[in-house]
Amino acid sequence: MPKYTYVAINRAGKQVKELVDANSIETAKSSLRATGYTVLSIQELSKARQPLNISFLGNPKNKDKAVFCRQFLSILRAGVPVTKVLEMLTQQTENDKLQQAIREMQADVEKGSTLANAMAKHNKIFPRMLTSMVAAGEESGNLEAAFAQMETYFNKATKTKNAIVKAMIYPIILMVVMVVVLIVMVTRIVPRFISVFEQMDAELPGPTKAVIAFTNWFQASAGWLVLGLIVLIVAGVMFRRTDKGKHFFGWLTMHIPVVKLLSIRSNCATFCRTLSLLLSSGLNLPESLEMTAENQRNIHFEDAVNSARAFVTQGLSLNGALRNTGIFPPMVYNMVGIGEESGDLEGMMRKAADYYDDEVEQATQRLLGLMEPITILFMAVLVVFIVLSIFLPMLNMTKAYDQYLNM
Repeated sequence: MPKYTYVAINRAGKQVKELVDANSIETAKSSLRATGYTVLSIQELSKARQPLNISFLGNPKNKDKAVFCRQFLSILRAGVPVTKVLEMLTQQTENDKLQQAIREMQADVEKGSTLANAMAKHNKIFPRMLTSMVAAGEESGNLEAAFAQMETYFNKATKTKNAIVKAMIYPIILMVVMVVVLIVMVTRIVPRFISVFEQMDAELPGPTKAVIAFTNWFQASAGWLVLGLIVLIVAGVMFRRTDKGKHFFGWLTMHIPVVKLLSIRSNCATFCRTLSLLLSSGLNLPESLEMTAENQRNIHFEDAVNSARAFVTQGLSLNGALRNTGIFPPMVYNMVGIGEESGDLEGMMRKAADYYDDEVEQATQRLLGLMEPITILFMAVLVVFIVLSIFLPMLNMTKAYDQYLNM
């Protein structure tokens, strides 16, 4: 869709210069006028100057959605009408795609659409769960509560994701450093000694032969290695987007001993928190389970929740349905069973979510504590091996020379 750059006066009397997507320049003008803008100038942006628009890049993250909910809630509590709230958020939202969505939502609401229906048109920006919560809030007349709950949800989801990233980023950095050190040694340091070793009229130690052979192979194959690595990464990313790839990587994260507990607990936290929130909005259990499945990070948990939903629609209790999936730990379906017996499933799911949030944090700390020494030890062993392989021949030569002098 073409992009147009425009200069306009907004309802607050301030001049703004922004971009807008539209099928034609007339459509762009109509859209801006509908939001209360007075267009001063507008022109189509040349393709060379248009920002790179890749569908999966630039989408708002959970952190951006939490900020959106918090700002919407704060302004709404001040007694500002919804259309004015959207106009104000358009001016202060930093994410381009989110800003464009809010602007179009404002135009739809001003034409008589409900906020939930306007939001539903942007399902790639706003998850269905948020739209359903807003719809329930509009119907009950308590829109503030809906945005307050969703802000909490997005903040906790961000915290859980950050915990997982934190657990993995440090070992990855150490591995990158290790690879860089290895490349420098085999391309800069070891080659300087190879010519010396070749002139030595002595049998080289096994470690030295191994390092020399690896260095020669690496220098001869460096280009192919880089190309192979790029192909492997691209193929992995493409495979990850397929159904088989999602199942494979999902299975992998649930069976690698180091990350198994973290993966299971983070998915359980997401399940309990999402289900609790949707039930509190007034949705029935099958609908809540359907949307909960959409929010699971691991496709195996998504399949399990969909399977549980099918059992529930057939009349089985949620407790029994989750047991049949065989993927959830006993803690989850035991809490569900207590909630169903007490009639407070929403409350028990909220408590279970808090429990698993704490478990994710503790699992992160344990994972960091385990990965750090293992990675450092592995790196130290590799470097020491290379250094010894270089100095062993020199040491042998020095001993032979000393023996010659003592003869």
